[in-house]
Amino acid sequence: MSDTPPAASPLKSFGRFELRALLSKSVRSLIWLVHDPRHGQELVLCMPRDKPNSKPALEHWLRMARGGERVQHPNVAPVFEIGEVEGWPYVAYERALGETLEERLARQKAPLPIDAAGWIAQFLEGLAFAHEAGHAHRDIQTASLVIDAQDKVRLIGLEVAQEVFPANVDFNTVSRRAVRESAEEDVLCVGLMLNRILSGKPVLEENDLQAVVQQMQPLGRELVRLGWETPHPIPDPLRAICNRATDRQLRQRYHLARSFLRALDGWRQAAAYDSGGPIVLLLDKLQRVGHLPTTISGLHRFTAGSGLESQHASALSEFVLKDMALTLELVKRVNNALKQAGHAGETVLNMQRAIQMLGLDGLQYAANGLKPWPGPLPPVAAELLRQLMARVTKAAQVAQALRPAGYDGEVVQLVTVMQNLGRLLLQYHFPDDAQQIRQLMVPPEPTEDQPNPTAMGEQAAAYAVLGCDLEALGAAVARHWGLGDELVHMVRRHPLDAPVHPARTDADTIRLTCSFANELVDALGLPESRRRLGVEVATRRYAKALGVGLREVMEALNPGAQRPTPAASRAADPAAAAPTPSPLRERLTQRSGS
Repeated sequence: MSDTPPAASPLKSFGRFELRALLSKSVRSLIWLVHDPRHGQELVLCMPRDKPNSKPALEHWLRMARGGERVQHPNVAPVFEIGEVEGWPYVAYERALGETLEERLARQKAPLPIDAAGWIAQFLEGLAFAHEAGHAHRDIQTASLVIDAQDKVRLIGLEVAQEVFPANVDFNTVSRRAVRESAEEDVLCVGLMLNRILSGKPVLEENDLQAVVQQMQPLGRELVRLGWETPHPIPDPLRAICNRATDRQLRQRYHLARSFLRALDGWRQAAAYDSGGPIVLLLDKLQRVGHLPTTISGLHRFTAGSGLESQHASALSEFVLKDMALTLELVKRVNNALKQAGHAGETVLNMQRAIQMLGLDGLQYAANGLKPWPGPLPPVAAELLRQLMARVTKAAQVAQALRPAGYDGEVVQLVTVMQNLGRLLLQYHFPDDAQQIRQLMVPPEPTEDQPNPTAMGEQAAAYAVLGCDLEALGAAVARHWGLGDELVHMVRRHPLDAPVHPARTDADTIRLTCSFANELVDALGLPESRRRLGVEVATRRYAKALGVGLREVMEALNPGAQRPTPAASRAADPAAAAPTPSPLRERLTQRSGS
């Protein structure tokens, strides 16, 4: 980078340094571009806005700055020099590290969202490492991020803007408290920085991010959300991440730089690898601990010795379907085998057919490879997973009761389960992230300005935590298991905000039936005062498309009050005893030429 021409004579100076340009000025710190005649190079000087008010305070400042100097990370700029001039301390960095983000935005006013996310992710890497080492920045500004010609980002100014305390305080005690409090403020300012880049203009028309923080709720009255008039279209997941970082509710924001980074990285992977992106979040976990733990305590005894040989295929299928983990394991194994054998267009979701293809040895091997309940989960997370699996099982039962005649009950059951695959895997492998999503879906406390606040939807909450939605996560795993495009489409629930049209294909019929069942069971989880309304709303959405009414829905939800069983109905009506199987059912249960 070429040297900036020296200022007009006479030169302003700070000790031995010649001041060239003021790069940043906030209520807490100053950042100067200077020339160092001793070393013959340009430096970036970071210094506090307020001079330490005593000799102990100056010594404390220098001690904390030297502690920050020992934080070594690829995204934390190495310190060139720490010193003081007439009681004013400073930290110096080499100008060759790059230009500040403010300078970059002055000449590249509208970077692409994927580039902006990449810069902020690198910055968060360094900031998270510094926080975990016990240090805080306390005055993150757009000039705190330096970026070189290869888009390598580094953090500067660590421990420069230290809080000024009375001269007689215990600096060790107040410093520990200040670091904890300042770390969350650092994360908030990074969110404001992301908003600044994506919106293409200063947040609240303020260049000083600390001034913005003071105007935001709950300290002030301003709301900071990413507007719709942006230089580039902003993908919904990235918008949700940015808005969560600056949410008016403190409990909704990212409290850790690492959590913010996790969401951004999830979106970047999804954006870079399209449908393969979300699987990156889970692939390592799936390989090490499997997809789900088995819930059948006698599974290994069942598969031991020669017990399988004496079992009829239908009995084996019935047993397998009782265990969600074993069912999904067989789906994965049989469809991966088809894919490897060159039958990529075929999919098997019928357990009897899967057992016939894998053989008894394959079934036993699959069962023995599952981890026993609850796997690595602690008790609380295991109970939440058990409750989720119970709701999914209930939804599968409802879907089977509502399915049109001629559709394989096992296929409907499995599609219903797999429409929840992303939720199940998230609760098992990332229970903390699942808890964050649930917390974000709780409505915020009402205020005078917003007496009836709305809760964040599941999709937006997943975007804010993971950077991708749960449907994409489940679909990516399904594709990884070798399921064809038709089935991958079926395992995505029908969007809640999309109208429901009559099905044109068998695949659409199954997808809508399973989506309907899942929405009904979700409605059962609402508070009692809203439960009936939730069921009625879901029924109205799907009634015309699926030809069902509220009476059939209530019978499916309450099996004890059902009409005569299908078997009795078939006995009374011989013409209905053998419904014609659909073409989709035949494709799912048989291989061509078998």
